[in-house]
Amino acid sequence: MPWDRRLEPWLDRFPALRAIGQTPLVPVHLFSNELPGVEVWAKMEHLNPGGSLKDRPVLRMLLGALADGRLQPGKIILDSSSGNAGIAYAMIGRVLGYPVEIVIPENASLERKKRLLAHGARLTFTDALKGYDEALREVHRRYHTDTERYFFCDQYSNHDNWRAHYETTAAEILEQTGGELTHVVVGVGTGGTATGVGRRLKEHDPRIRLVCVLPETFPGIEGLKPLGSPTDIVPAILDESVIDERIPVTSGEAYTMCGRLARAGFFVGQSSGAYLVGVERVARREGVGRFVTLFNDLGERYFSTGLWD
Repeated sequence: MPWDRRLEPWLDRFPALRAIGQTPLVPVHLFSNELPGVEVWAKMEHLNPGGSLKDRPVLRMLLGALADGRLQPGKIILDSSSGNAGIAYAMIGRVLGYPVEIVIPENASLERKKRLLAHGARLTFTDALKGYDEALREVHRRYHTDTERYFFCDQYSNHDNWRAHYETTAAEILEQTGGELTHVVVGVGTGGTATGVGRRLKEHDPRIRLVCVLPETFPGIEGLKPLGSPTDIVPAILDESVIDERIPVTSGEAYTMCGRLARAGFFVGQSSGAYLVGVERVARREGVGRFVTLFNDLGERYFSTGLWD
């Protein structure tokens, strides 16, 4: 991974963390017969050691905090998560030798909860009916009750989050495509992917369109944040100026697409299915283009949900 040079000593000290990043970009031929003028490519982010895209920003945020002294021995790493970032915190925190506490909605999949506990993370659950924003509010409450105890990584406001995708995810996409693409389709969880990827790709070619899928408020799509209501918390790091189009996607549409992908050989989670729903809609409208998207995690992480029933 191409990192800020000040982070290199930490990667030298913990070389296992160099396994994060450099995921392959593979073709997805789901629409090839109907749309011969369209190419679809997906980054296989489940191949990161934590099993998801979130390894990238969490590593960048924690190493950045170590490098500038914000993360000190004796502190507990604290943040909220829908699951995948929490796993990355728990795994990387364990490698670095720090305890981790995660605030997470109680409807997060059982598989994610078990992986978090396997790495020794402490979990605090919030009411699923109050949405992911309640986990955000609770993590701020916990931090402000004992600021000396915690290092609050705050992925929604941490600029190392989007920098990870600017420096690695987008850079790899440009290298793997030779810089030749027309659209990139992502979503918003913390805003890091859309901001980092969008900024880097548009610096390369302003004509590249960034399409953002938006989930329904309930039951929602794990890992993606609703942004359709005035009361929804907008991530502080989200650069909405890089978003060219927003595509609403329901959980049912995401689930159906996951099934189609499984029959094509890709076993992915619901956010990845939602991304491909966005790809298909724009591709059918345009008829031509070279689309890049991300397969964020694996379908195994959702056996206990309704995804595969």
